[in-house]
Amino acid sequence: MTLTSATPELLAPRPRGGPVQGVKDSLVMAKRNLIRMSRIPEMIIFGVIQPVMFVVLFSYVFGGSISVGGNTSPAAYREFLMAGIFAQTVTFATAGAGAGIADDMHKGLIDRFRSLPMARGAVLTGRTLADLVQTTLTLVVLAIVALLVGWRTHTNIGEVLGGFALLLLLGYAFSWIGALIGLSVRTPEAATSGGLIWLFPLTFISNAFVPSDNMPTFLRHIAEWNPFSATVQAARQLFGNLPEGYPVPEAWPMQHPVIASVIWSVLIIVVFRSLAVRKYRSATA
Repeated sequence: MTLTSATPELLAPRPRGGPVQGVKDSLVMAKRNLIRMSRIPEMIIFGVIQPVMFVVLFSYVFGGSISVGGNTSPAAYREFLMAGIFAQTVTFATAGAGAGIADDMHKGLIDRFRSLPMARGAVLTGRTLADLVQTTLTLVVLAIVALLVGWRTHTNIGEVLGGFALLLLLGYAFSWIGALIGLSVRTPEAATSGGLIWLFPLTFISNAFVPSDNMPTFLRHIAEWNPFSATVQAARQLFGNLPEGYPVPEAWPMQHPVIASVIWSVLIIVVFRSLAVRKYRSATA
């Protein structure tokens, strides 16, 4: 007589604790990613060089050629430009977030992380927090370079810090879009391409580099309701970089850019974090 016993199915351990444990797990994963970034310094170096090149090229190539509020002086355009360059820099970090997650997927690390008793969103949250730290360092270097080429702020320190906080909030929000892209593609190369291809129209159909009032009507409406434009406009307002005579569009986000920027960024975080965590739970390497 043969006796057969059912072999219990091996399941991934359940996450430990509640929100507090989830925060701890996220910080551990963020530390892991920061250590990894520090061991690949060329990632940080190249991430700094690109925005610095944008600052120098746009300042000296286009400065004096574009009218801002009826003023064509290079100094006026330089102050108008910098908020757009700052915003472009924090949003382009999206590609790095997606590529890093896609690389972990490709190497099978995501499956290993999923087998550990940690909060389900800790891996993604840790990655986005690490990218936020790297973006902050890049933004500091970029601000120093901007000061060297003649950019100045004309408000108090609190408003200036508020402008940078809104820029970093937008960058953090967009990193969740990058996380979703990284989980949805098969290779890091595809994640890099997918993370950049949609950013170019988003950043250029905006008020980042030229005033939107000269755009065709349909593009102007897109630019004025673009979340990227709202943050750029808010940063310019908080930095005191809106020149005299600059026509503020009648669209609500342009009339209330600080509130619009916060609403857009929080909405993007809520939506794309939910989608990314759901994708992470079902993803396989």
